[in-house]
Amino acid sequence: MEPFVIKVPEDELDDLQHRLERTRWVQDFGNDDWRYGANTSYLRELVDYWRRDYDWRAREAEMNRYPHFRTTIENVPVHFLHIAGKGPNPKPLILNHGWPWTFWDYRKLLGPLSDPAAFGGDSKDAFTLIVPSLPGFGFSTPLVETGMNWARTADLWVKLMRDVLGYDRFASVGGDYGAFVTAQLGHKYVSQMIGCYVHLMAPLDMYEGGSIPLEDFGPGEEHWPAINEACLSA
Repeated sequence: MEPFVIKVPEDELDDLQHRLERTRWVQDFGNDDWRYGANTSYLRELVDYWRRDYDWRAREAEMNRYPHFRTTIENVPVHFLHIAGKGPNPKPLILNHGWPWTFWDYRKLLGPLSDPAAFGGDSKDAFTLIVPSLPGFGFSTPLVETGMNWARTADLWVKLMRDVLGYDRFASVGGDYGAFVTAQLGHKYVSQMIGCYVHLMAPLDMYEGGSIPLEDFGPGEEHWPAINEACLSA
């Protein structure tokens, strides 16, 4: 495990600017309601904002206010925040983001969860936070092998928490895709979990080899049973 500082090379930022400046726009029509996807007028505004107003270095400095680390577990690069809780007995809590989120989507929770007294709460409720980038996301790259899924990610997180950071028991939160990681932790590693909280639900037997009947999927979702099966059998 090594400390990590986010510092994107200037030439990469310059390259992004050049790409944005050279965007080739389609002539969108009949799409004011986005029925065919994001419309061109919105994308023009977004790209203009990226080019002229968005300050990456300011965001970078904001992220670097927190302690970042990187390690490798089973040949998988892992980036994570590790923020010590300020309280008499802070419990370790891992926060799992979803797709297409990043670890930074939890930024507004970092202070209140790790230092609740500073936000009008009770220091006894403090958590020590571990906020990883899911494998293949953000700074948990590059992946060098296939077969990554939420089930294997849960296995990696147990090794991160127990073997790298020394936490025998911990709690987990997950949203969107990260909810599957958290739920898998709760099903496979019951003795090591203090508790789990998810805000995306799935049938409980999904984590024990069960499957959702095909007729329960709507139009355009017929591919999900095969994806779920691949995750469970990996």
